[in-house]
This record gives sequence, structure tokens and C-alpha cells, in this order.
Amino acid sequence: MNIPQSQSIPHPFADTPINKIYDVVIVGAGPVGLATAVGLRKRGIDNILVVDQTRAFRRVGQVVDLLPNGLKALKYVDPNAYEAVKTASLTFINSQQSEDEQTTEAFEPKPPKASPEWVSKNFQGQRVRSISLLFDVWFKNYGEGRVSISWYDLQTTLRQLLAEDQVKPNHRCINIVDEPQNGCVRLDCVSDTSVEANPYAYWADGQKNHDTQSQNSDSPPQPSVTKSFRAKLIVAADGINSTVRRILYADSFNQAFAKPEYSGFAAISCREIPDIPNELLKHIEEKFFAGSPIVTVANYNCTSDRAFGEYPRMLLINRHTLGYLIHVPVQEIRVQGKSGSDLLDLALQELELAGFPDALKELVRLSPKENMLQRPYYIHRAALTENTPPTWSAGRVVLIGDAAHGMPPFMAQGANQGFEDAMVLTTLITNIASYNNWDNKQAIASAFEKYERLRRPFMEYIQEATLTQFSDSSDQARQEYNKKVYTRNFDLYLTT
Repeated sequence: MNIPQSQSIPHPFADTPINKIYDVVIVGAGPVGLATAVGLRKRGIDNILVVDQTRAFRRVGQVVDLLPNGLKALKYVDPNAYEAVKTASLTFINSQQSEDEQTTEAFEPKPPKASPEWVSKNFQGQRVRSISLLFDVWFKNYGEGRVSISWYDLQTTLRQLLAEDQVKPNHRCINIVDEPQNGCVRLDCVSDTSVEANPYAYWADGQKNHDTQSQNSDSPPQPSVTKSFRAKLIVAADGINSTVRRILYADSFNQAFAKPEYSGFAAISCREIPDIPNELLKHIEEKFFAGSPIVTVANYNCTSDRAFGEYPRMLLINRHTLGYLIHVPVQEIRVQGKSGSDLLDLALQELELAGFPDALKELVRLSPKENMLQRPYYIHRAALTENTPPTWSAGRVVLIGDAAHGMPPFMAQGANQGFEDAMVLTTLITNIASYNNWDNKQAIASAFEKYERLRRPFMEYIQEATLTQFSDSSDQARQEYNKKVYTRNFDLYLTT
């Protein structure tokens, strides 16, 4: 793939002076892009900028699970970021609240609470396996813990480790142009001039900024202005629908890989079911939750030729309110753009075909149509059976995180693998800076080739495990996966 080169005619809206060239511009202010910026700044590379299309940083996104490999990578990127994320996580906030409750109830001792677990159960309510949600249990087993944190809190925590002028929201990338005459790449962005004056304002409710336009819309916001930035390197951390990826692969033999492909799986969810009969609620709590905050219910006793991953799986979530999320292997057209009523019918149809218990089907029937959500899962495959996969870099531009290898979230490795990418890239870019190789095209190409050599084979393994899942009879495979993913020595890994 090739970056389009600038022509001899003047660029009409290049308002950034030629002598202002950043060392690195990162496209995407999600956790992975911000972690990359934090890591570079930690290593003395301050001439950096992060741009993002979001008009304001709002409380959006769900809970992210950071597992041992992701936390180890984040600690490698910046120990201060690691500590800040741990402190801001739901895991440690809830732990502190529990300790406070124990202190206030010192004179009225109560039986100790059971350790929080994520439990998997079959249709009969029998426990198949469980995963502890305690940091210390994971730390004992893998040398690092596990935390849960809201996407917004993770983003905010990392953003606060950067200077305010190093992160620019309301800048949506529309083009990238190579400028060899200036020894850099030009990034063109559009900005909405009607955005709130303070993009760092706290939004308790995402609707408060009246942002009715999709953040992933392909049409520029109106009214808008266009700005340009120049950089020695561009790191594209702009997600599964990466604009940078589409630009790099456009008009080339890699064009088929410019956009993500549908993975074959989608999620149907209901965030809250307000009116559940007491008898049904009691039955579900006793048979399935049994004190656990989250439970996966699936046909773990299946005997057909279908793979385990081809059956729907239902996650019951009981955090303040009861809701659910159903992973279903269906055609994209059956969920994309469907109404709440259509999603309810589809969910019930899939649960009926899979033989789910009547109580869980009744729970779905009670779901308010306006609370129904759908999310097709997409993927950028790291390995292809018939074609050579496109490289993750071109010249001075490199893809990272979901922009390179996005996938469904079944194994909770999206953000964690993105942090591993950030760890590798910050190390390699620091080497470029140490030897002042910003203008050495071969050194840059070698660094990006090493990044891909280290990361692509492992991503092939992660994606395969994510798409196939593990059945109830594959405990050995699961244990091998846990050891391979969670216990690696990153010092050794980065020197290979």
C-alpha cells in the first residue's frame, strides 16, 4: 500500500506552518491511542499530538476488562498509567467501598460476602466453570491482576497523564498525504465549529451536548473547517472502522481489506428490564445468578456436530439493574438497523431454536422495545487462508489496535491486545528517536516490520481462540491459552 503523495500545487488549507512538524501524531483518543501517547511522553518524546473525531469526551462505552497481559503491557508503557488505571477501576473502587462498609458495621458483624465470580452455567442452572473477579486471585495465578473499568474512566485516566494541548478532540481525519519534500506526512482533518467551547467538560449524560450526528459518520459535521497537521510518523488508533486504513488501502490490490468484514456474530442486548414479576425474578436469581453479578448461560451439554461457538450464549448481568446480552451467530442483515421489536423477535427465535429455558425466554419477552440494542461484530483478520494479508504500515504510517486487527470481544482481548501494540510501538519509536532516525526511511520500515513480526502471529492465535471459543470439554486448551496469553515475559518478548 502507498500513501498518496502531495502535488506541486499549494495545499489550500494547510494552516499549520511547514516548520511545525510533530514527531508523532496519533489518530484516535481511545485507550490504545492515549496509551501510546503516554508511553512516548514517558520516554521523553513530547512533540506529539493526539487527534480524535469526537466532539467532546463523554460518558459513553461499556465496561472494559483489563487482564494480566494488558495490565503488564500498560505497566511497561508507563508505571504511573498502570497505577492510575488500577485506582480508577471499578474493581478497586468497589473493594474500597466494601472495606468502608465493614468499618461502619464493626459493631454489627455480618457473614462474609462470597468472592465475586463470573459463572458459566448450563440450561439446568448447573455450574460449568467460574472465573474469579478478584485482582489478588489473578495476581497469584499469573503474576498480575485483573480489573474492570468503564471505557470513559479508562480514557479519562490516560488522557489526564498528557498535557491538555496534546489531545485535540473535534478533529476528524479525512486524508493523509505523503510530503517527501518536507520529510513528513500531512494529516488533513475537519472540525465542527459549533462544538462546545470546552471539549474537556464533564458530561454526566451523553445527550447533554445535543450531538445528534453519529461519531462514525462518513459525512463531515456542519458547519466545519479543515485543518492540517504534519508529522514524522502517524500512528492510526482509530478503531475497527479506521479512516486511516481505508485511505492507505484505497486504489490498491489491498482495497478489499480497507473495511472490516462481518465476523458472523452479533450481540442483542437489553440494558434494563424494569418490571419483572417477583416469582420470575426469584427463580432466575436462585437458579442462575446465585450471588454472582454476571452469569453466562449456554448449551454446554450440546452433542450435535455444531461447534460450541455456533450456539447463542446469554450473559445475565445484575449490577443495580437486571439486563442481558445475547451473542448470536446470525447474518448481519438480520440485526443491522432493525427495530427494537424486530430484535426482540430475533432473540426469542434464536433462544427457542437453541432450547433455552422458559424462564430466560420469558425474561426476554418482558424487555421494553425501546431498551433493545444491537451490535454486529466485525474483524480485521490477522491471518487469511487464501490471500496474503496486507501489512499494517506504509511509509511513515502504522496501524495499531482495532485498526490493525479488530475482532469480537468474546475473550476480552481487544483493549488488552491494543495495549500490547502500544508497548511494542512505543519501544520501537523510542529507538528511532534515540538514533535520530526520523528521516531514515529504512530504519522506520525496519521498526514497523519488527512490530508486525512480533504482533501478527500472536494476533492470529488470539483471533482463532476468540472465534472458536472453548467448549466445556476443553479445559486443557483453556489452561494452555491462559498460560500463553497471561504469563509471558515482555522483556524477553521485545528482544526477540
